[in-house]
Amino acid sequence: MDNAPSNATASINSRNAALENFTELAGRVLLASLFSLSGLSKLGAYSATAAYMSAFGVPATLLPAVIATEVLGSLAIILGWQTRAVAGCLAAYSLLTAVTFHINFGDQIQVMMFLKNVSIAGGFLLLVANGAGPLSIDRRLPQ
Repeated sequence: MDNAPSNATASINSRNAALENFTELAGRVLLASLFSLSGLSKLGAYSATAAYMSAFGVPATLLPAVIATEVLGSLAIILGWQTRAVAGCLAAYSLLTAVTFHINFGDQIQVMMFLKNVSIAGGFLLLVANGAGPLSIDRRLPQ
């Protein structure tokens, strides 16, 4: 009996699974990298960021929570820890940021920033629906 077709199928399935695992991890890293860089840049420009938030009616006292949300949230997404819950929070955060800071639809750049935030929220909602995938802390911990 010839096992070549079943061996070939097993090899293709293995490569597809490896590609799927890698792309899920890469997607999480790419999606979260914006938040980690943003949070760290806020630390470097703390006073300017606090003033910017205040100009939009957001209390500057929330800035530490904003930085923690961005830095710790991105780290959790990258590692795949509590992915569904963190992704849900970051989706809401992205939408809240869009409607707070990017509603000047007469300015094309603000429209693009609004749509960017909405799109990012969509990416996070996919993580809420599908989880982090096999290359994650979530998958390694007992359910």
